[in-house]
Amino acid sequence: MIKAAQRRYVWRVGVAMTAFLVTLFLADYWVEDRGLTGVPAAMLALLPGLCAASVFWAIGRFFLDQDDEFQRMLLVRQLLVASGISMSALTIWGYLADFGIAAPPSGFYPLSIFFVGLGIGAIVNRLTFGQAGA
Repeated sequence: MIKAAQRRYVWRVGVAMTAFLVTLFLADYWVEDRGLTGVPAAMLALLPGLCAASVFWAIGRFFLDQDDEFQRMLLVRQLLVASGISMSALTIWGYLADFGIAAPPSGFYPLSIFFVGLGIGAIVNRLTFGQAGA
C-alpha cells in the first residue's frame, strides 16, 4: 500500500525532474545552439540547477511528512549513504581536476551520483534491516 506521503514525494520529484529536463533542454538550445549570452544566458543556465535543488527539497519534505519513525530512520540512513558517496566521489574528482588529471565534473554529475547513492543506501537498508524504506 502506497501512503499519501509517498505519493506526494513521487509527484514532487516527478515534477522537479520534468522541469529539470525541460529547462536543461531550453538552456542547451538557447545558450549552446543559439549563442545566447549575458544575463539572460546566466538566468537560463540557473534554471536546471534550481530544479535539481527542488529534488532535495522534495526529499526533505518527504522526511518531514513521514510519520513512521522506523521508516524515517531508514530514510536518514539512505540519505547518509548517498551523501557520503556523492561527497566523496566529487571531492576525489575535484582533486583530480585540480591537478589536471581529470576534467572538472559537469553540473549533471552531483545529482546523478547522489541518486545512485540513494539506491545503494536502499540496498544497505535491505541487507541490514530487511527493508529498503518507504
